[in-house]
Amino acid sequence: MDKIIGLKDDSEARVLFGKHDENLKKIEKAFEVKTSFSSGELKLVANNEEGLLSSEKLVNEFLAVIRKGGHLSPRDIDYSIKNVNITVPVSDIFLDKIEVSSKRAYVVPRSEGQKRYIDAIRRHDIVFCIGPAGTGKTYLAMAMAVNALRKKLVSRIILTRPAVEAGESLGFLPGDIYEKVNPYLRPLYDALHDMMEPDIIKDHLDRGVIEVAPLAYMRGRTLNDSFIIMDEAQNSTQDQMKMFLTRLGFDSKTVITGDITQSDLPGHKKSGLIHAGSLLEKVEGIKVVNTKSKDVVRHELVQKIIEVYKDESEKKNENINKN
Repeated sequence: MDKIIGLKDDSEARVLFGKHDENLKKIEKAFEVKTSFSSGELKLVANNEEGLLSSEKLVNEFLAVIRKGGHLSPRDIDYSIKNVNITVPVSDIFLDKIEVSSKRAYVVPRSEGQKRYIDAIRRHDIVFCIGPAGTGKTYLAMAMAVNALRKKLVSRIILTRPAVEAGESLGFLPGDIYEKVNPYLRPLYDALHDMMEPDIIKDHLDRGVIEVAPLAYMRGRTLNDSFIIMDEAQNSTQDQMKMFLTRLGFDSKTVITGDITQSDLPGHKKSGLIHAGSLLEKVEGIKVVNTKSKDVVRHELVQKIIEVYKDESEKKNENINKN
């Protein structure tokens, strides 16, 4: 059995095949196919129909990305091969460009979970994103916030999080409110500096277009025409989460992110993120997105580490239930 796929030119072939034909070799190994290229035609040969169809599907998806100016990293190739049967075409994922106002023209999702996440932000006013470290929860929320500000869909960005582990006792820290809370908002700042020039960020901070504040300072406010991001929400209490969610004003959007496996709350306190995620999941206008270890876009070892810890936790829970 074989399939023939036409390529436009040798330049397109080089991009598709990868350095030293690395991409082709990965496809051949994963789906047990043999490839050959001649006169602008890529030929796929296999004894297994499923492998042949899967490899053809991916090659066509990769070509769709390349022909529309998209970029495929080695990790994108690996992800696509491992998740060839996902319902969302990989071209839809890698071509979904979030424009940001910086030297970096746009940000793109790198997995099906990340694609579902940004689509949820587009369609809902309140979005919870719950998942392990490295799945883009904070980074993509910031990209969507910068994009909304750039398009004048909102007039300001508000960044907040529970300021310290298991509470918000900031009084003993030196400096004004920004100096007190800045160390705890570093991940948000890192993402912001990837998407905006430093002088623009400073100007926006000075004028209040971008505001940073600990969660406690949200009390009593109504946030209109704003894109609000609450990070590290697993460290909020149920009362804090309720307070925060009821701050939402007109023409605003809120994204709440967190990793429920990394809560710093005392053992007797239930995370507001866990409680709200289960309580509000079916409320119209609210969307809860769960990212998985396969959505991790950091070093490949991070994904493996997350899986090992997850397995250990599940085994502990099984033993507790047995006893």
